[in-house]
Order: sequence, then C-alpha cells, then structure tokens
Amino acid sequence: MTDVVDSDELLRRMQRARACAEREARVWRERTEGGEGDDAAVRTVAYEVVVRVLDEILTPGGRPDRS
Repeated sequence: MTDVVDSDELLRRMQRARACAEREARVWRERTEGGEGDDAAVRTVAYEVVVRVLDEILTPGGRPDRS
C-alpha cells in the first residue's frame, strides 16, 4: 500500500471507517440483546471502542467521556 492520499481523502476514509464501525456495533449489540453470547458482547465493545477512537481523531474533545 504505497498510495499517497491528501488530507481530504484521509478524512473521508476515516469518516467511512467510523460509520462502518458504528453500523457493526449496532448489529453486534442487537445480537447480544438477542442472546447470542459472549462473542457478540466482545465484538460490540470492540466496535464501540473503534467508534470512540475515531470520534476523538475526527472531533477532538467533541464527545463527552463515557467512562
């Protein structure tokens, strides 16, 4: 992967990644609520963490800490 991208393209890619992670978190959260077990719960948390990290990168300080 040696493509050089400008900052606007990098921003678009991060926004798409965040949207994807948010969708996946929602899907796995629904599976967890449907009783699909620990794997679904772990995946839910993992995707939620990715969303939080990308939120902080895209809008530093723009989201309250949920700890």
